Amino acid sequence: MAEPLLARAADLERRGEAFALATVVRCEAPTSAKPGAKALIREDGRVEGWVGGACAEPVVVREALNALRDGRPRLIGLYGEGGRGPGRGAGILDYAMTCHSGGTLEIYVEPYLPSPLLVLIGHGPVVETLATLGRAAGYTVVSEPGSHALGRRASVVVATHADSDEDALARVLATEAGYVSLVASRRRATAILERLRQRGVEAERLGRLKAPAGLDLGAVTPAEIAISILAEIVQHHRGDKVEPEPAAAGETGEAIDPICGMSVTIATARYRSQAGGQTTYFCCAHCKETFDSRQ
Repeated sequence: MAEPLLARAADLERRGEAFALATVVRCEAPTSAKPGAKALIREDGRVEGWVGGACAEPVVVREALNALRDGRPRLIGLYGEGGRGPGRGAGILDYAMTCHSGGTLEIYVEPYLPSPLLVLIGHGPVVETLATLGRAAGYTVVSEPGSHALGRRASVVVATHADSDEDALARVLATEAGYVSLVASRRRATAILERLRQRGVEAERLGRLKAPAGLDLGAVTPAEIAISILAEIVQHHRGDKVEPEPAAAGETGEAIDPICGMSVTIATARYRSQAGGQTTYFCCAHCKETFDSRQ
């Protein structure tokens, strides 16, 4: 039933959590999923619902996570031998349906992303103008994080113009906020960076701080400075290719299932075998069992 899944999607949207919705739009037998079948994919790769089995689900999860990173929907085609229709290539991401001899699934994957968060800590004409511009650009603008999680899509601008700049920056740099900047002159920004180092803020986190804030547009007035800061935020997030969460040591990249030829993400592979001191990864239990029977 699609209704509980859509209710779940509506709940996540109200809570401001990102997810992708995958819907089967076309199929040719034999397939387990039928047109209209849906699955909801969370940012951590969890799946609710059903759009196909061992061949389909890993591909859908991979493309759903890619969609959450770049914000673009995509149409996925999984084709068994002879299932590829002529003239259907434009705009479709093709994958081989390798776990059986035939069948076709075409699945539309659409990301749902919350409004980006813009946290403005401080006061003054630059902050006031930036708040107006941010709302006009579709950002959720707040003066303090409050209950909002500062994840990689969050932007924070600090402009207290006082000693509390260091306190605010130390707190924000301890989060995963994707963009952090300081409104200050170059001389003052350098002094604040040095004080943060003395406080023990890690160099890696300090490297995330943009100080002074804003693109170098030659801005002079508060309105121009606010424009340069928002332009920098947009540039950062539109150009940001968010990497997946790091895997454990030795568990990075992809491998090819030797039975069906499907690409398998090593970090999340459920099926694997050890033989001759080497790990082999599989897309499903059937491929693993076939491989093991040959050893």
